[in-house]
Amino acid sequence: MPIKINKPTIIEAAGSKPKIIEEYFGRVNSDSNDVSIARMKSPAGWVEPGQRPEFDEYTVVLSGELNVKTEDENIIIVKAGEAILTKKSEWIQYSTPKEETEYIAICHPAFSPETVHRDE
Repeated sequence: MPIKINKPTIIEAAGSKPKIIEEYFGRVNSDSNDVSIARMKSPAGWVEPGQRPEFDEYTVVLSGELNVKTEDENIIIVKAGEAILTKKSEWIQYSTPKEETEYIAICHPAFSPETVHRDE
């Protein structure tokens, strides 16, 4: 039977400034360990700690631009209408230095604080 999600759950975000995470599917809102799907709204100047997650993350930028820093210090700029796939076990760091950015993040398996492995 189909499962309708009437509204997302707001999840506390890590990073240098307040960021809004609206989880539609995942461990919190739909009790799913298989996948998480969330809409993110990050303010200009937001930086998340680096991480080495145990999941693949598929990200589609809806507006603004997302910076993705890699372990070798390269920065990949993902603009509105573009997407990026980061693979599990890769070190990455997300930021939105220039402007407010909205994007959809899909994690497989589902995101959890225990499997993201953020830098201290």
